[in-house]
Amino acid sequence: MKIKSLFMLLLLFPLLSIGKGKSSISGEDFKNLNLDYPGLEKVKSLVASKKYETAAKTLLAYYKQRNNIKHPDYNPEDRAKFSGKPLSKDNQEKADKGLEHLFFVHKGYGFIDYGKDINWQHWPIKDNEIRWQLHRTYWWLPMGLAYWSSGDEKYAKEWTLQYLDWIKKNPLGLSKENDRFAWRALEVATRVQDQTAMFNIFISSPYFTPEFLMAFLNNYNKHADYILNNYSDKGNHLLFEAQRMIYAGAFFPEFKDAAKWRKSGIDILNTEIKKQIYADGMQFELSPNYHTAAINIFLKALRMTQLANLDSEFPQSFKDTIEEMIMAQVNFSFPDYTYPMFSDAKLEDKSGMLKNYKDWLKVFPGNKIIQYYATDGKKGETPKFLSHALKDGGFYSFRNSWKDTATVMVLKASPPAFWHSQPDNGTFDLWVKGRNFMPDAGAYVYGGDAEILKLRNWYRQTRVHKTLTLNNQNLDTCDAKLIRWNTSENLDVLVYKNPSYKNLDHYRTVMFVNKKYFIIFDSAVGSATGNIGVHFQLAENNEPVYNLKENSVATTYKDGNNLIIRNFNTGKAKFTKEEGKVSYSYRKEANRPAFAFEQDKKDAKEVNFATVLYPFSGNQAPKIDFKEEAGNDPQAGKIHFSLFIDGKKQIIKHQF
Repeated sequence: MKIKSLFMLLLLFPLLSIGKGKSSISGEDFKNLNLDYPGLEKVKSLVASKKYETAAKTLLAYYKQRNNIKHPDYNPEDRAKFSGKPLSKDNQEKADKGLEHLFFVHKGYGFIDYGKDINWQHWPIKDNEIRWQLHRTYWWLPMGLAYWSSGDEKYAKEWTLQYLDWIKKNPLGLSKENDRFAWRALEVATRVQDQTAMFNIFISSPYFTPEFLMAFLNNYNKHADYILNNYSDKGNHLLFEAQRMIYAGAFFPEFKDAAKWRKSGIDILNTEIKKQIYADGMQFELSPNYHTAAINIFLKALRMTQLANLDSEFPQSFKDTIEEMIMAQVNFSFPDYTYPMFSDAKLEDKSGMLKNYKDWLKVFPGNKIIQYYATDGKKGETPKFLSHALKDGGFYSFRNSWKDTATVMVLKASPPAFWHSQPDNGTFDLWVKGRNFMPDAGAYVYGGDAEILKLRNWYRQTRVHKTLTLNNQNLDTCDAKLIRWNTSENLDVLVYKNPSYKNLDHYRTVMFVNKKYFIIFDSAVGSATGNIGVHFQLAENNEPVYNLKENSVATTYKDGNNLIIRNFNTGKAKFTKEEGKVSYSYRKEANRPAFAFEQDKKDAKEVNFATVLYPFSGNQAPKIDFKEEAGNDPQAGKIHFSLFIDGKKQIIKHQF
């Protein structure tokens, strides 16, 4: 044990000596730099003369004076904007607790104590996100901003100590487990991006010594080189990594491989924007959160290349596609800027989305629709259409207005996606006059040990989404095929088919009638037998009234903005209460009303359901009856039924 400890001490001696009076700088520290880069002539001469300490001091002076390389967010001259001004309570707390090694690694868990001698392998709850996000060091930026705000060198001192401690205790190859978390490409890329800001914020500190500079640059080069050889295979991780390699190459052009880093990122994004973005603007993971993230990834990359005068490397089609993505975002969002929590998405607040639209408007100043959302409706204009189909991504929006008084349903009937996508084809949110009556369940957690995965898998169940199941089992397949999409003044219709289970297809028809209410026809078609259920869930903040005799459920909000759901298969469909939960943010959940209408499928005959979703004003739900008329066959484009609202008959007849 003593021999092993001595060996580790010898390995770490160069890092331990930084800032302790004995220089560890050698010629090796300059090997990754292009000393022929303009401005480094003196550094090159000193290195050639083996005056390494003086060369490092000269290099530090160069970086302190460098003004031709701009950062998108934090440049040395921005310090004045923060100096003497208080930080947000949230950022100040993260900075101050970070000094005590109480790190804010994930908002689902708050602050975690990593000990006086930081234990980077500490894993108090076996959620993978804790280990991964620890190595994203999210508390370092608040420490940097606290330094700028207060001028107190304690933040700079502690940051340099933590930075060197991370290098010392997380060498690549330490263990398979540690590499899995500390050196996953996404975490490496996060550090590559964020440490450009740290560099600009802390470089003026006396604790940012020449020895520290060389340790920083060597570590940074190792990070960028690692990503270059370990990109993720696909998805948003690959996009994040590519975008951050552009940051690396553009912010540190003094590295020998800087051009290679930039080119790899640009090439990947030019390729992936064609692979990952459908023609309708939807990102192929079909998660609204990651769709938003992808927009920002592409625009961050574009912005960084603009700052480096390299934006010509992106063709006009690159910008055009991003604009299509923003238009898709508009279409699947509600008037309050939120959107469904499909596929691991979390609830976004209006302030966050307003900031996004303001940033997007800078790139697309001529887009009046983006301007409308960037100015909270004060300028610009809404889209010319109402209900709209994103047919490639399979997101269908029914709406009667773009205003806060609108009725909006967003339904997902999509092609196959992957990890973040849930087995939920057919599910939807219904938003009326500022209230999401039927929010998606969300995700709660991502991944970890068996206990964490059990929590995750509850939210992934098909039966906790607003769609059809066989024996309450998860869908075998999500690969919806559009049969019909038609919009008109008084009737919008969606018909699709999903091969949900072996020998069982789910046909769903959604009709938005008179821009006011919805009729949903569900058909289970095929030779499979068992219990067929159509499931519904309501928001958590209301106790509805259940009418078991009529198979109806009505909300009871005191403000009079309410909804009644009634199934019309009386005598055939059984009403069943179910367990219901919703998670708007990580590790936070609430119980909510959930129920299903169920029928036994005993043979190859199809089983059908007819359900109305009727928003109403007041505290007394209307009495609603339904009659299917002769020739009603939505799948074939023939609509014919009667609806009775408090005895008043409406005939809905249409043929496509």
